[in-house]
Amino acid sequence: MGADELTAFINWLTVEKGYSPHTVSGYHRDVREFLETVGPVTDLGQIGGQEVQRFVASLYGTNASASVARKLSALRTFFRFLSRVGILDHDPLAGIANPRLARYIPTFLTVDEVFTLLEEPGPQDRFGDRDRALMELMYSTGMRVSEIVSRNMADLDFESMVVTVRGKGNKERIVPFGNAAAEALGRWFKQREGLIMGRLSRGQAAEKEALFLNSRGTRLTARSVERIIRGYGERAGIATTVTPHALRHSFATHLLEMGADLRVVQELLGHVSLSTTQKYTHINMDHLNRVYDQAHPLASRKTDNNQS
Repeated sequence: MGADELTAFINWLTVEKGYSPHTVSGYHRDVREFLETVGPVTDLGQIGGQEVQRFVASLYGTNASASVARKLSALRTFFRFLSRVGILDHDPLAGIANPRLARYIPTFLTVDEVFTLLEEPGPQDRFGDRDRALMELMYSTGMRVSEIVSRNMADLDFESMVVTVRGKGNKERIVPFGNAAAEALGRWFKQREGLIMGRLSRGQAAEKEALFLNSRGTRLTARSVERIIRGYGERAGIATTVTPHALRHSFATHLLEMGADLRVVQELLGHVSLSTTQKYTHINMDHLNRVYDQAHPLASRKTDNNQS
């Protein structure tokens, strides 16, 4: 039931909406689960709130609230598509509330921890130059792991010191990077050229476009990046499990601590909604309190009174 509509939906997400393969795969899985739970319905236009309520009820107890919310988001997009193509003339999700989610607190590193992490790759590491360049660029730009592994050499502009990033929904943004990242990339490019030449010498097609390569001379994967960064974090003795997303969170948090405008950080991160970026603001309460104590006249008066 709904196999043709589901296929059309997946094509719409991929071609017209430009969603990432990971997102498309998740939506496909969630919508298919719903259709299998609903059972035999000859016309998707007949689906109403009762079917959705039964599906949601079946999820509780075996799924976390975040998973239920994600599945409802997939269904909401699916129903929007069905309405768009004239199959649905109502919203089966009307009146069905999303589960309450616990407040998400991003994991981030201190500035000192970031510096310790970045200095960890050394001569003893076969791909130390690559790994240093990788982490420097991630911290300098706040890119997602999926974004950095899909970057090509042509995306870098060393004259303007910016990188072109294509994020969720294939939306493009321009993000600056610093001198430390540029210098680290220059060192990596020498080893990168050697990997390409070695691949050509073996009669294999060379991966000339990819920015970061693995030991075989092919594009580095997101899973490999996660393993690399976690390994350096453990070796550096950082108590927090260091992930690519932790570097992204650190990028945003440190910018805000230094006084960056929230909307600027939103643009750099590629967030569609400002509310997504605002989750970082609570992290900076200690910083804001310090600024208040230093700058607010009442705070100064209180200090003066205490001293007198």
